Amino acid sequence: MEKTIDPKSVVKKKYSEVVNESCGCCAPTARSKMDTSFSMAEDYSNLAGYNPDADYSLGCGVPTKHAEINSGDSVVDLGSGAGNDVFIVQNIVGSSGLVIGLDMTQDMVDKANLNKQKLGLENVDFILGDIEAMPIDDNQADVVISNCVLNLVPDKQKAFAEIYRTTKRGGHFCISDIVSEGRIPESLKASAELYAGCVAGALPKEEYLDFVRQAGFVNLQIRQERNIDVPEQVVREVLTEEEWKTWEKSGTGLVSITLYAEKPAS
Repeated sequence: MEKTIDPKSVVKKKYSEVVNESCGCCAPTARSKMDTSFSMAEDYSNLAGYNPDADYSLGCGVPTKHAEINSGDSVVDLGSGAGNDVFIVQNIVGSSGLVIGLDMTQDMVDKANLNKQKLGLENVDFILGDIEAMPIDDNQADVVISNCVLNLVPDKQKAFAEIYRTTKRGGHFCISDIVSEGRIPESLKASAELYAGCVAGALPKEEYLDFVRQAGFVNLQIRQERNIDVPEQVVREVLTEEEWKTWEKSGTGLVSITLYAEKPAS
């Protein structure tokens, strides 16, 4: 019988474990049977507004660098976790702006609200919700950001439609995410650990970009791109020897992209 996973349950479980075990050194894939660790994250520590208590190194880029956020903007961060990107954005928008962090894991929302209270911020809200059905008003955000989260969402077409709905006309999004060059083997897709770690859920890059276009966004720009080296031992835990040889020959790889796109003004 073909192995299947429930993606949302897997993600909630793994990201709750990150909070409860205070595993801030790695993505949720990090502790495998061979105790293998790897991270796709970039360094945030030199950015204004950085809060180490909110940084679990779960991202794959720094979307705030490319998001063209201005003072007074209303910004929504999808999959906001413990608030890492939210606190960076709050430093940019200032007291006249608003930042909403959305996450579907209650433990992450609780941790983010605890961090918010420690910082004494009033123009930041963390809410529990699903990216495929966001509890956010139409035309709410000047800017939507996200860091290595959309690849975890099962229905990406619905997710980008929701991003379009909640973005103001003339607004834009900036998302860092993991995509693939080539197709991910089915056996990898069936791995709960690799799904939660943003490996198994990665779509081919052009397929991913097509979902963005279909939602209605224009002026798509890849503002940063870098290859992600997944350690051989991580992949070989899941693949058979024959599948591993096929993977090697295929040239399939993972890429972190930071994508910018706009909602038409009219």
